[in-house]
Amino acid sequence: MTPFRLLRCLCILCVPCALASFAGCERARQDMYDQPKYKPFARSDRFGDGTSARPLPDNTVPAPGGPFAATSSGRSQDDAPNASRPPLTLQQLQRGQSRYEIYCMPCHSATGDGDGMVVRRGFPRPPSFHTDALHAAPDTLLYDVISHGSGQMAAYAAQLPPPDRWAVVAYLRALQFSQHAPAARLTADDLRHLDGAAPAGEHR
Repeated sequence: MTPFRLLRCLCILCVPCALASFAGCERARQDMYDQPKYKPFARSDRFGDGTSARPLPDNTVPAPGGPFAATSSGRSQDDAPNASRPPLTLQQLQRGQSRYEIYCMPCHSATGDGDGMVVRRGFPRPPSFHTDALHAAPDTLLYDVISHGSGQMAAYAAQLPPPDRWAVVAYLRALQFSQHAPAARLTADDLRHLDGAAPAGEHR
């Protein structure tokens, strides 16, 4: 038998074996394919309101929960967790700046406007820290997002211990103030370094 004919015979023998193996996998997973289930927001004749999405039972615990769940969800503006934060010092701000530049700046940019180098290369743009919503957000919400992540942002609890998270929050507030500081609070030297400095009392 020539090598070509031998190879052809082997291929003919292998095809049924391969098909048999695939059929076995299909049979093993068939129950997973065909199990009774509702698709998200599908209608249901089982319940009077016609929907398969059922209301949560009383006292349901959200996941993730934790001490900041109420604040991050908007159900509460209580800043009680602030009691655990360290006092604000220059060293804390400097620590927050260094942690921000390592972990936050690639996406959020040096100024916090959300135009970091990672975003310029196609990653979804995060919100700017200079929006009214984030200016008004409690510090505990910022701490919670750093701890647990939000949207496309991963959690940074493993990289940043609690004191460093508070330091980053403090630096974020400094960034926000740097973009909205009244000109009246700047020194003459600061004003000389600004292009077209705003009149005293106005925000940049």
